[in-house]
Amino acid sequence: MNNMHSRRHFLRGSGSLLIGFSILKPVFADAPASNGLIGDLKTYPELSSWLKLDMHGHVHLFVGKVELGQGILTAITQCCADELDVDVARITITSGDTFLVNDEGVTAGSQSMSYGASAVRQASAEARAYLLNRAAQKWAVDVRQLHVKDGTIFGPTHQRINYWDLLDGQTINITATGKVALKQHKDRRYIGKKIPRVDLPSKVFGQQIFIQDLRPQGMVHGRILRPPAYNASLTSLDTSAAEKMAGVLKILRNGSFVGVIAAREEQAIAAVDVLRQNSKWNVPHDGPNQDTIFEWLKAQKTKDLFIKDSLTKNPPPIADVVEATFHRPFHMHASIGPSTAIATLGADGVMTIQTHSQSVFETSAAIAEMLGVDLKKVRCQHVQGSGCYGHNGADDVAADAALLAREFPERPVRIQWSRNDEHKWEPYGSAMIMHTKASLDAKGDIIDWTYELWSTSHGTRPGKKAGNLLPAWSLEKPFALPTPINNGGPNFAADRNAIPYYDFGQKVTTHFIENFAIRASSTRGLGAYANIFATESFMDELAIRAKVDPLAYRLRTLKDERARAVLLKATDHFGWSHYKPQKGHGRGLAFARYKNISTYLGIAMEVAVDEASGQVRVLRISAAADAGEIVSHDGTLNQIEGGIIQSLSWTLKEAVRFDPTGIKSEDWTAYPILTFSEIPPIHIDLIDRQGEPFLGAGEASQGPTGAALANAVRDATGVRFYEMPFIPSRIKQGLAQKQK
Repeated sequence: MNNMHSRRHFLRGSGSLLIGFSILKPVFADAPASNGLIGDLKTYPELSSWLKLDMHGHVHLFVGKVELGQGILTAITQCCADELDVDVARITITSGDTFLVNDEGVTAGSQSMSYGASAVRQASAEARAYLLNRAAQKWAVDVRQLHVKDGTIFGPTHQRINYWDLLDGQTINITATGKVALKQHKDRRYIGKKIPRVDLPSKVFGQQIFIQDLRPQGMVHGRILRPPAYNASLTSLDTSAAEKMAGVLKILRNGSFVGVIAAREEQAIAAVDVLRQNSKWNVPHDGPNQDTIFEWLKAQKTKDLFIKDSLTKNPPPIADVVEATFHRPFHMHASIGPSTAIATLGADGVMTIQTHSQSVFETSAAIAEMLGVDLKKVRCQHVQGSGCYGHNGADDVAADAALLAREFPERPVRIQWSRNDEHKWEPYGSAMIMHTKASLDAKGDIIDWTYELWSTSHGTRPGKKAGNLLPAWSLEKPFALPTPINNGGPNFAADRNAIPYYDFGQKVTTHFIENFAIRASSTRGLGAYANIFATESFMDELAIRAKVDPLAYRLRTLKDERARAVLLKATDHFGWSHYKPQKGHGRGLAFARYKNISTYLGIAMEVAVDEASGQVRVLRISAAADAGEIVSHDGTLNQIEGGIIQSLSWTLKEAVRFDPTGIKSEDWTAYPILTFSEIPPIHIDLIDRQGEPFLGAGEASQGPTGAALANAVRDATGVRFYEMPFIPSRIKQGLAQKQK
């Protein structure tokens, strides 16, 4: 048992039961054995690190994946309840506490089901098998004569004993084998069934579930004096006026990092305003702006990554060559609830931080490095946040709070960013350029496809490095931003979904840029949104050139039957085959399999374009998804629908405005997002593949949605728009050029 597990068991107060599973007869002796351990159970095979059954009939489940509004804790509970054979009401979950749970990495990449829920499912099955075998030994009966109902084991001659009495306070301290079969579909009570979300009651009734709502006893408030722009340095600061203000408890300056601690939040805000008036900064005035960002990207030195090269050998005669270039701007997370954290330096020297970070383990390690303390002295506890999917300001505000809490020990220090802080200082989704080129045969079919993309990093999360934390750059002894990498191979970051999921010759190249125009990191889907927008828009253009229906054109080279099924399902519900064109209206479709290994999604939509105003209105959407076996239909629908709405907002409205002096999108006026009145009717069909692996649906719909919207606008106007967002001025300009 390693140190992390020893530490975790001590903190849980659990005992030890040293019984090896190998001496027991498998419960499902006549069932086929699985092919080893699943998901995160491969890394943490000790069942006691996942499950603890107390003497009061409660099941305590410990998971590293965290709830971000995606319903993952509900789905994990369903998996545990089914495989352990207990009622869901018995289960309580501890998630994202770095002192108590396994380090399952970042909750991102649509991997919570495939890695986290899969692990819990198998761990629960192994625990049930162990308990049944223990009861069989106790009664000297064949284990196949036993059955379980809600944690009570029944024997062949009216014997009965429940799990908690059988364990008598001991821990299931065994290692998972990977040889216990999962339940068949007919024997499940919860997987694939609709049950209430475990996180919703608190949210619906306004209870303190969000980090923004917490008010621990003795809490004080912090605020940070932010620089006026990137790379600005503080040259002078007069703190005397702020120190005399009501409620001000402490002012901290460490290099160019300046923070205020006050008794009340409004007092901290007022003090920072006064400090701003009494500060002087050296502000650089170089770099690109939003109007020149694509020229800047092309001018940078790149690290070229050849993602795929399968061009056709001995190709047939080429009848035509078509190419196009597409552009994506920088996108914000634009979290409705500003980033917030509460940090407390305890008498034991442990810094405890409540945070809505998606990467609690990496963030705790990065903060430990920034503070210059041992990792055992920093504990992050995940609390749900009114935030986002992706790397927003959650990690940075946790670091802000830790720096202030170090100077004000044994009192919780709460920092909530302002709207200005959130919009100006979060890491954005990178701007990108995508160039497509295809050689066609005489029928218009694709012989070879060449794709190039230019992008800065989509991954500067803490990564256990202080240099990825915003406040660490400003300290007297600053931490440098690590050189970013496009890690993970094909379909991971900038090049996610750059490889089309079609059967033709391909050559795909990522021109990765290590420099930054403005701060960038992970937004939902990383590069997939832009890459799918480009590839699926280009597929439509090729279909138009070949005078072939866009659906039929895709089906020519889409060989995967599951891929074809979602595209046909979506277009069938839409009524693609009997759609009647109307003036100013258009239809569009798109397909992608997220990361080419995850959820399949097909989508079709209808739009109306007002040529006079340039306004695009989405009228209706039909989508179909195959996410493998579905645990929670409601949760899966929520994820896909939410992704569709977010993608509509990106494609119609969103782009970060900036110039060499800083970010200009400081509020909702300068960075508008989709409103409730603009959301169309959305129909989603789920194809449940019972018995198939969980694929993860959280990021599957962003790319196809933007592409389908682009194709629908093209159909409505006859004009292809190559740069997002499709704001009215851009639409009007495109229509005016068409008339010329």
